Amino acid sequence: MKIIQWIYTLYSGLIFIILMLVLGLFVVIPLLVSQKGGRISFIFIRLWSSIWSFLSGIRYEIHGREYIDIKQPYIYIFNHRSFVDAPIIPIAIKQEVRAIGKKELSRIPIFGFITSRVAVWVDRKDTESRKKSVERLLNILEKGISIVVAPEGTRNNTEQNLLPFQKGAFRIAVETGIPIMPMAVIGAEKIMRRGSILLKPGIIKVYFSSPIDPKPFQYEEGYFDLRDKCFNRLEAMILTHE
Repeated sequence: MKIIQWIYTLYSGLIFIILMLVLGLFVVIPLLVSQKGGRISFIFIRLWSSIWSFLSGIRYEIHGREYIDIKQPYIYIFNHRSFVDAPIIPIAIKQEVRAIGKKELSRIPIFGFITSRVAVWVDRKDTESRKKSVERLLNILEKGISIVVAPEGTRNNTEQNLLPFQKGAFRIAVETGIPIMPMAVIGAEKIMRRGSILLKPGIIKVYFSSPIDPKPFQYEEGYFDLRDKCFNRLEAMILTHE
């Protein structure tokens, strides 16, 4: 069984690399030509993710898209349990988005170059890096582009539903007044289990809820209360649908 899973994982990895090489330039070029080229780039990012998922036997069930106004920017927050969370984002979210990523990923040849155009890299151990990433995210939101944040700050390798939330995304929400859109990802950790690089086919379910308005929390240190509300909402979504 392990041998079959290794073969499947190598096959899936090869498909991912081939698609990256074929579609990578179509992701990069529109953004090099114009800052407004992101919409075109995301067409090819979704194509990359969709073809890879289909050929790898990974299927998605998306629930709650009716809560999303595609003309409204959001701060999407999600539970980060697996490395396969990355291709879920462009498939589930039908908006142009920018995501926060670990700086180490930017050093991966070719992949880092391509994703650097649509990601905000941050060194979580470096205070100055975190400060600059917040400034970039604010600039992105000002342009009407949504951002995606894993507020746990790292991949959850524990048995807990969620790790404690970092405060950055909620400070941004309070400062800008941009609503937070909770996004519960269910089943990704079964596709790639904790502590393993092996993949297997399966179904990933994504649930959105009604957006959370940060305006009532625009008082001194109100972002702590907003953080707690978002934590409770996302945890309830996970418990309801798992």
